[in-house]
Amino acid sequence: MSDTLLSAMRGIVGASHAFTDSDLVAGYATDWTRKHSGVPRLVVRPADTAEVAAVVTACADAGAAIVPQGGNTGLVGGSVPRSGEVVVSLTRLDDLGPVDATARSVVVGAGATLASVHNHAAAEGLAFGIDFAARDQATIGGMVATNAGGMHVLRYGMMRAQVEGLEAVLADGSVARRLGGLPKDNVGYDLPGLLTGSEGTLAILTRVRLRLVPARSERVTALLPLDGIDDAVALTARLRGTLPELEAAELILETSLRLSIEHGGLRTPFAVLPPAALLVECAADDDPTERLAEAVEDAGVRGGVVGVDRREREGLWAYREALLDAIAAEGEPLKLDVTLPGTGMAGFVDDLEVLLAELDPRCRCYVFGHVGDGNLHVNVLGLAESAAADAEERILEGVLARGGSVSAEHGIGVAKTRWVPRSRDAADLAAMRAIKRALDPAGLLNPGVLLPRA
Repeated sequence: MSDTLLSAMRGIVGASHAFTDSDLVAGYATDWTRKHSGVPRLVVRPADTAEVAAVVTACADAGAAIVPQGGNTGLVGGSVPRSGEVVVSLTRLDDLGPVDATARSVVVGAGATLASVHNHAAAEGLAFGIDFAARDQATIGGMVATNAGGMHVLRYGMMRAQVEGLEAVLADGSVARRLGGLPKDNVGYDLPGLLTGSEGTLAILTRVRLRLVPARSERVTALLPLDGIDDAVALTARLRGTLPELEAAELILETSLRLSIEHGGLRTPFAVLPPAALLVECAADDDPTERLAEAVEDAGVRGGVVGVDRREREGLWAYREALLDAIAAEGEPLKLDVTLPGTGMAGFVDDLEVLLAELDPRCRCYVFGHVGDGNLHVNVLGLAESAAADAEERILEGVLARGGSVSAEHGIGVAKTRWVPRSRDAADLAAMRAIKRALDPAGLLNPGVLLPRA
């Protein structure tokens, strides 16, 4: 059966784009964390929507389960095989349609990278509202599938807010298209909204119409020393109220800032590292530097470092963006992506420190995140393997107890499926299962992802 399916796939996409050789499939079998991996039945790389539809039809006929895969930058195991599924890589669907400057939108392939969309929009004097460090690898399809966030959510919203239409291949191989992009089109259910965040369990995304925003010509970045998380939350709220041009507010705690400096070979920004630092950026059509300086001074914050030109701004962003590589260089962390209400962030981190000291005093914890939307990235290194599962359980229980979410912007994948019933009531969960059965009755699209097995 595998030989027959492989032959069918090669007939659809060509022999060089359908393979089972272990050395070729290795790059598609493990996610970014290196914790989630499996052996695919085969890997197939279609070039366009028609080929994706043919691939899905062939898999449906053979009863073969599918794992859709984009840039494979996920952290929860949602884009890699678990039990011999067919991996459908969408990286060849990387086309970039013409920018519609009047409508401020563009249609791109699901395999287009975030960086390529940024560059494509910039060439037409526009910008795309989502950005994060994995911009060179992350693909638009994967970002829509997980409802990705990033650093500019407080100004532009999550990925769902950027999707004006999409095209997707359903489980039977048929193609649904909602690419018109009309701002007012109330015919039927919001299919793009439904598929955004569905993690490949309802359909395979092939093209997306993205909302673009004005490219702001003037920017200023500042790294501000603060006494703690509560101060960062309060300052962010104050800046949002007075600076509509505020685009990013990134929290970096002292231990994380120190690690970033050491591993990145960066200059220490302050004479004494503060308990917390807030990295903020404003973007406008005129120079926002003076307005930011006045707002920060009015808030009583002193001693910040300001970057105006591109080199200076990139130098300040390095303290935040160097963190992922710095943590990876230290070892394989327990990584958790959570959201807390602003008023609960400081207490959560305090409880986290107490918990980790109790479980394993030798472990180290690095916390940073998007303070404007309450999204914290928790990274625990050096935790004994025997304590890791207990730590995750108790940390996420603490998140829920404070009214937070166990998944902020990386999805549920397979890593967090058991937390879905604890996060959604019975009626909500039943509705999600009904939608899954209706669109994928055979359960062939990304089985085991997002919804816990019944």
